[in-house]
Amino acid sequence: MQTYIVGGAVRDELLGFAVKDRDYVVVGSTPEAMLAAGFKPVGKDFPVFLHPETRDEYALARTERKTAKGYKGFSIYAAPEVTLEQDLARRDLTINAIARADDGQLVDPFNGIADIKSRTLRHVSDAFAEDPVRILRVARFSARLVDFNVAPETMNLMRQMVEAGEVDALVAERVWQELAKGLLEQKPSRMFEVLRACGALQKILPELDRLWGVPQPELHHPEIDTGVHIMMVVDYAASQNFSLPIRFAALMHDLGKGTTPRELLPKHIGHEQRSANLLKEVCKRLRVPNDCKELGVMTAKFHGKLHQAPQMRPATLLEFLIELDAIRQPDRFKDFLKACEADSRGRAGYAGCETPAAELMVKVLQAAAGVDAGVVAAACAEPEQIKVKVFEARLDAVKACLLI
Repeated sequence: MQTYIVGGAVRDELLGFAVKDRDYVVVGSTPEAMLAAGFKPVGKDFPVFLHPETRDEYALARTERKTAKGYKGFSIYAAPEVTLEQDLARRDLTINAIARADDGQLVDPFNGIADIKSRTLRHVSDAFAEDPVRILRVARFSARLVDFNVAPETMNLMRQMVEAGEVDALVAERVWQELAKGLLEQKPSRMFEVLRACGALQKILPELDRLWGVPQPELHHPEIDTGVHIMMVVDYAASQNFSLPIRFAALMHDLGKGTTPRELLPKHIGHEQRSANLLKEVCKRLRVPNDCKELGVMTAKFHGKLHQAPQMRPATLLEFLIELDAIRQPDRFKDFLKACEADSRGRAGYAGCETPAAELMVKVLQAAAGVDAGVVAAACAEPEQIKVKVFEARLDAVKACLLI
């Protein structure tokens, strides 16, 4: 029995990145032998075990054979005679098909080290085309390894996969999983650039894909193109290390601009509500978690209204806070403001612009939240007037803070 460190741990070590998890391939063993050595089985589709002490994953060397469309349509074969090279051959990219032996020697049958040096994302073999998830993974790696480029032959293969309908077989959970990981990478825009280049974005997120080529008023959007703006917004969110819900909201806030009638362009009257409606459909289709969905819908629906805050009267400001449920959910409200900040600064020449509307809303929220609704309610003789009295008390607090 021989063990090798494989995949991401070897790749990241060669790139000089911190290694978080180590995965191992075991050559020349059987499930029975692994159990006898104290390993704990965890694999459902193929033999994977946890080390009894380190809890690292050890997988028996295996081969795969395509049996049906989609990423689950595989027949797995794991046996003592499967070689390390055969196991590495089934991997997606050459940079992920490098192994390190116990003595430190590197095993690199597909020239992954050379591709690391040339900063190239290249598929190991034509078997890449058998798993549509690999398109998403290449796009995600592009967002993480920002100085790498997809090899032309790999991009061509990905286009062929899209044309063959392989992407249509992807399940919602896996699409969301990969998109979420890509959004949390260093430069998310590169993920969407790769997905667009191979035609996969039109299949996975047509609502987003159609934003490219849609003009906006140059006065407010010097970058003009809506798709370009969205990529600037999501990259700004990433540069500030914002959370996944904020990055998702930044990505999806302008979907409605893709449905603006051509005769109205470059104006987008009412796009906010259209954006919110489209986003709800996307979230349902991809089974997006509630925290991402709620913040995304809020940002899509209200990001335009936020910019009007400095012109609002005190009562309107307070009503807007209530509409956003900011008093009861202040953390979500602050995330909404961060998503809107990304929208404002994700424009050509506006990377450091001021955000007076957000600053004003924070100030108003602090004043309104400082009112003890319980005290107001206790002093109210008529229960049906409690809501009105609490609003009036909060309005007085808002008016006072605006005078400071």
